[in-house]
Amino acid sequence: MNRTLTMDDLVIPGIWLAAGLLAAFLLRMLLRWLGKHADRTRWSGDDLIVDVLRTVVPWAAFLGGAASAGAALPLTRTVQHNVNQVLTVVLIFVVTLTAARGIAGLMRTVTQSRPGVAGSATIFVNITRILILAIGFLVVLQTLGISIAPLLTALGVGGLAVALALQDTLANLFAGIHILASKTVQPGDYIKLASGEEGYVEDINWRQTTVRALSNNLIVIPNGELAKTNMTNFMRPEQELTILVQVGVAYDSDLDHVERVTNEVIGEVMTEVEGAVQDHEPIIRFHTFGDSRIGFTVILGVGEFSDQYRIKHEFIKRLHRRYRKEGISIPAPTRTVAIQQGTVAIPQQRIPEEADGMAPVRLD
Repeated sequence: MNRTLTMDDLVIPGIWLAAGLLAAFLLRMLLRWLGKHADRTRWSGDDLIVDVLRTVVPWAAFLGGAASAGAALPLTRTVQHNVNQVLTVVLIFVVTLTAARGIAGLMRTVTQSRPGVAGSATIFVNITRILILAIGFLVVLQTLGISIAPLLTALGVGGLAVALALQDTLANLFAGIHILASKTVQPGDYIKLASGEEGYVEDINWRQTTVRALSNNLIVIPNGELAKTNMTNFMRPEQELTILVQVGVAYDSDLDHVERVTNEVIGEVMTEVEGAVQDHEPIIRFHTFGDSRIGFTVILGVGEFSDQYRIKHEFIKRLHRRYRKEGISIPAPTRTVAIQQGTVAIPQQRIPEEADGMAPVRLD
C-alpha cells in the first residue's frame, strides 16, 4: 500500500492496541492479587508460578493486541511480515528470560527444601540459565530465518579451541559438578582440608568453593584442588558428632567416686548447655597410669562442629568446680630428674657489697 494512512485507518488498530494494554493491566492486577494469596500458602511453588505468569501473561496480552493492531492496518505483505517477526522475537525474548528466572528459582526451591541435596545450587542454576538463554537465542535466529546449522558447526569446531585454552577453568567447572553430584560436600558442611584450611562451605560455583572460617574470614579454594585433596567432612554422614576430653586424677582417688561425679557433671552439661545432645549416653574410659595421674577420656555428644567449643568450656569449668567440692585432686604434671653426684659450678658474678654479703655458690 502506497497511500497515506487516514484517521479511519488508525481507529480499529488503536482500539486493538488499547485493548491489549487494558488486558495487560487487568491481568497484572489479577496476578498480583493471586500472588498475595499464594504468599499465605505453605507451598512455595505457587509463588514461583504466579511470579512467572505475572511477567509473561501481561506481555503476551500486550503483544497480542499489537499484533492485532498491525493486522488491522493496511500494510504491505513485507511490512506486515516484519512487524509480526519483531513482535514474535520480543515475545520469545520475554519468555526466555522468564523461563530462565523461573527454572532457576524452582531449582533453588527444590534443593533448599530437601535434606541431602545441594543447599546452594549456584553452579547448576548458572548452567541451566545459560542453556535456556542459548536455546532462546537459537529460536530467535530460526524465527528470523537465519540457519543455525552452520552456527552449530562453527561452535563445535571453535569449542575445541576454547576447551584447550580453558583447561583449568573447565577442570574446575566439572570438579564442582562432580562434588555436588556426589554429595560428598554440600554448602553448610564443616570441612577440614589436609593443608589445614577449615570452615563452613558457603557456596560452590562454577570455578571455586568458598569456605567461611570460624574467624569469619572467607577462604577461596579452586574446585579442582578441593576434589584432589584429602578432606574431612564433619557434617556427614551425620551432623551430630562426639568429642573427646582428656582428664586425669591423683593415684589416691576413689575411681568409682570419680566416675560417678563425672557422670553427674556430664548429665548437667548435656541437659543445660545449648548444642549438646541430650540423649547422649555418658561415656568414661580410664586408660593410662601416667607419671603423676590416672588418665581417662570423657566422650561428649555435640549437635554440630562449632558447638564443641562451648560444650568443652562449660564441661571443664563445671568439672573443676565439682572436683574441688568433692575433694578430688587433679595433680599437676611432675617429673623426677636424677642428677649425677659431682660438682656443679655457678659462674662467679660481681655483687655489690650492699647485697648482704652474698658470695658465689658451689654445689658439691
